[in-house]
Amino acid sequence: MGLDERMDEATARSLDRAADVVSRRVDDTASANALGLRLSHVTAPTGLAYQHYTPSLSCVLAGRKRTIVGEDDQVWGRERFIVTPVDLPLVSGVVDTAGQRGFLAARWQLAPALVAEVAAAMPRSGQAPAPMGRLGTWSPALADAFARLVGLLDEPEHIPVLAPLIAREIVLRLLQTDQAPRALAALDDGDPVVPRAARLLTERMAEPWSMRDLATAVGTSQPTLFRRFKEATSMTPGHYLKRLRLGEAQHRMVVLGESAAQAASAVGYRSAPHFSRDYRQLYGRTPAADASRLREQLRQRGSGAGPFRPEP
Repeated sequence: MGLDERMDEATARSLDRAADVVSRRVDDTASANALGLRLSHVTAPTGLAYQHYTPSLSCVLAGRKRTIVGEDDQVWGRERFIVTPVDLPLVSGVVDTAGQRGFLAARWQLAPALVAEVAAAMPRSGQAPAPMGRLGTWSPALADAFARLVGLLDEPEHIPVLAPLIAREIVLRLLQTDQAPRALAALDDGDPVVPRAARLLTERMAEPWSMRDLATAVGTSQPTLFRRFKEATSMTPGHYLKRLRLGEAQHRMVVLGESAAQAASAVGYRSAPHFSRDYRQLYGRTPAADASRLREQLRQRGSGAGPFRPEP
């Protein structure tokens, strides 16, 4: 019996409602933006590609995808969701498009300030948090709240009034799931070590960061930085920096037309063979071959002039 078959009926009905709305409204960018949603519809499997997720709750509503976060490599569908409490470099690709319906997904912007506000109003639990996986499991209440938010795509005139209320409920329900520790990890009890460290690595990725330099820059100890960063992102700072560099290099080759050597140098690699080895280990192709594949993918979709989004 698969994971989806074990999903309770209430959760399945809620996610079916959300999938139906997304399939009809996927091109309504204005309403989706007003709700903090990014909607995706893909009709054929894709290769792996770099994605930079901002703080968000991400779900698959039809089909399945492969996502690599740190060392965690999983294929998943609508029975799960992913919480990214800070900017997160990951690699993903669609592996199943669910027949004629295609692959459908939604990513909802998760505002850290809203998480902090809702968490402050909730009663504190005296129990130690249970170990959690990278992927979360829907509760009926969370799935229902999320489906109602997506449902506002059909009633855009009600978004200004209802969306803030439903957003608070989604955060509340999220903090009642097994992913609550991850959603709270980036808040750091008012001391945002992880967001500051992630921002520094993103903005200054070409610099030769050491753990000591980064810990000093964010005003904490190396052990504390390592622990909190791993809790929030499932990666060490060093692994996070490597993903950032490889992802930006992919972007520079595909969108800006740079050579592998130029892209490697621009993101901070001092050795071209080192860059090629890391790149092939992650993406399964040489930099040049992968860039050629992605450029062709963008050309076929007619989106070569737009933002680099080969995969949702």
